[in-house]
Amino acid sequence: MKTYSRLALCIPIVLAAVLFLTESHLKLMPSLTAVEAAGQEQAPPDQGPDPAAVNQAPDSSAEPAGQSYTTEAAPPPDGQNPDDSNYAEQPTQEATQPPPALPDYTQPAAPGDGYIWTPGYWAYGAYGYYWVPGVWVEPPYAGGLWTPGYWGFYSGRYMWYPGHWGFHIGWYGGIHYGFGYVGFGYEGGYWNGGHFFYNRVYNHIDVTRVHNVYSYHANVRMNDMHMRNDIHVNNDGHFNNLPRPSYRGGPNGEQSRPEASERSAYREPTAPRMDTQMQHEQNYGQMRGQYATENHGRPATPAESRPLHADPHVQPQQRSGGGGGHSGGHR
Repeated sequence: MKTYSRLALCIPIVLAAVLFLTESHLKLMPSLTAVEAAGQEQAPPDQGPDPAAVNQAPDSSAEPAGQSYTTEAAPPPDGQNPDDSNYAEQPTQEATQPPPALPDYTQPAAPGDGYIWTPGYWAYGAYGYYWVPGVWVEPPYAGGLWTPGYWGFYSGRYMWYPGHWGFHIGWYGGIHYGFGYVGFGYEGGYWNGGHFFYNRVYNHIDVTRVHNVYSYHANVRMNDMHMRNDIHVNNDGHFNNLPRPSYRGGPNGEQSRPEASERSAYREPTAPRMDTQMQHEQNYGQMRGQYATENHGRPATPAESRPLHADPHVQPQQRSGGGGGHSGGHR
């Protein structure tokens, strides 16, 4: 009888334990499902090594960084700044007044897989500075990355060094253009297996159009971005309407020097900006609302929603003087 009594007491305890474990398992199922869904990301999650680090060229030179723009010295024979003569395209525009601060604007959604964001910039025309809207561009070849152009100050002049295409991100003056262009490298995405993967932290992505996506908050400090300490940027490229310099050098510009990977990138084969990009710049040079004298730093069209298509038959080439490349002589 005592044995049966003990069994009778054990049965309810066992049943209670089974019910508790079942309930606990059901509560864990949503969490497990979420983890499995996260595992379906097509690129590394927001932890571990930065996947966009592949955008930076390996250091292949022990050459020291160049001197600051604020150092007064006679310009070299070709008219370029000593820092830039080996790391940037030849200057195409010149002005005696500084360009306006970069405006704060919203990036249009990526039109589809394979397009690269090219940030807006101030160009110089017959009536002063005008804003060339940021736009998504079809790269001229697979693996192509866009190194933006920039304004540099030297000896009382502001010179525009246009951007170029390459397999790694080169020198763009330390300018923080936003949307992944944080002054050094590019955090907006990277190429992998012939496909471009977009970082949703820095880009406006519609997942019904773009399928190769991931999320990664880059560990970028202000000193790494060569930015002033009083400027704080949101992850999506917005600066909360705070003024930020659009040029390098001078008393109020970005004070930075080329990093080793940026110097190495310019020694690789590159291609200058395409005809479609040149036409894009020229078109907005004819629009009154784009000029700083009219818009007071707030252009009528800060970004273009229609993408630009690639020029045919453009391939990166090695520059004859050692350095980047020229393909077709586009300027």
